[in-house]
Amino acid sequence: MGFLGLFEARAKTPLRIPTGCFSLDPEGRVISSTLPSTFPVEVIDEIGQTVLRTFQEAHRAGLGLSEVSAHYASLRITARDLHGGALIFLNPLMMSTPENVKS
Repeated sequence: MGFLGLFEARAKTPLRIPTGCFSLDPEGRVISSTLPSTFPVEVIDEIGQTVLRTFQEAHRAGLGLSEVSAHYASLRITARDLHGGALIFLNPLMMSTPENVKS
């Protein structure tokens, strides 16, 4: 086994960003989802808990927050409050290429 062989087992395939949505009850359990079954449950849970915590803290602070949107380089997350639960949309953003940029 050579030096480069040490890194072979650690290489991971990049996570493909899906298009879809999922809804959560107030306890953070997924009620329904249009995400692929191959999308990691851990990632869904992390996004969901962050969104629910954001809505709960806004409610405790007296803010009338009903929607949150986060924009990343390759992903947009939009979440709507469902009176304790949440509806969360994941939308990958397309890279700008000459074919899809309008002049």
